[in-house]
Amino acid sequence: MSNRAGPSDWPALLSLKNQRALICGASQGIGRSIAKVFWSAGAEVFCLARNTEALRSLQAELGAERCHILTADLQNLSSLSDLLVEPLKGGPITILVNNSGGPKGGALVAAGSEEFANAFTSHILAAQNLVQLLVPGMLAQKSGRIINIISTSVKSPIANLGVSNTIRGAMAQWAKTMANELGPQNITVNNVLPGYTNTDRLEALAQASAQRLNKSVDDIKDQWLAATPLRRFAEPEEIAFAALYLASPMGAFVSGINLPVDGGRLPVL
Repeated sequence: MSNRAGPSDWPALLSLKNQRALICGASQGIGRSIAKVFWSAGAEVFCLARNTEALRSLQAELGAERCHILTADLQNLSSLSDLLVEPLKGGPITILVNNSGGPKGGALVAAGSEEFANAFTSHILAAQNLVQLLVPGMLAQKSGRIINIISTSVKSPIANLGVSNTIRGAMAQWAKTMANELGPQNITVNNVLPGYTNTDRLEALAQASAQRLNKSVDDIKDQWLAATPLRRFAEPEEIAFAALYLASPMGAFVSGINLPVDGGRLPVL
C-alpha cells in the first residue's frame, strides 16, 4: 500500500470484492456475522455449519448469487474434501475463517479424554484439513488469509473452561507455526480473540456458571461486565469487523498475531 493513500482509497482497502471466503460455524453468532460482513464487503461467501435450516435463512437474507451453503459437521473430517469439490471448481477460495463452537465448561481435572478428543478434532484437525485443501489455491493466487476465531483464554485462562483453555492454546500455537511457514508465500494467518460477546454461547456459559455458583444469571453477567472496562458485551458484528480488517488489503502486513476484541478486559502481559 502506498503511503500516499488518500480518502478515496479507504473503501478499496477494506473491500473483499472478487474474493471467495469459506466461513465455518456460519449458522449463528460470530460466524454468521462474519459471513454477512464479508458478503457486504463484496466477497462470495461459502457458509459451513451443521444446521441446514439456519444456513438457508442466511442465504435467503443475502441471496444465492454470492452466498452458498455447505452443511457439514467438523467432527467428520473425511467429508470436508468431498464437500469442497464443487466450490473449488469455481476458483480458489483464498480466505478461510476457522470458527467452531467451544467445548462445554467444566474444571480441567474433571474432563474426560473424549472431551479433549472431540474438541481437538473440530478445532485443530478440521482447521488443518481445510488449510491443506485450500492452500494450493492460495498459492496459485499468490495470496491468502487464514483467520481463526478462538478466545482470550490464549492470553489468560478463563476459570471453569479447562478443555477450551487447553484447545484454544493449542490452536494459537498451530496458527503461529502456520503463519511462519506460509508467510513467504504471502499467506497470512491470524487469530481473533473475542471477549464476552452477545451470543447463544455466552448465555449458556452464564447459565452454567450461575448454577455452579448458586447465583442468578444477571449476577454472573454483572461480574463479567464489571471486569470489562467498556462495561458492555460485544456484538457479534464487532468481532466480524476485526476479521474483515485481517482479511482485507488493509491487513496485508499483519500475520501471526492474537488480536483481542474484548473491551479492554485482558491484563497487560
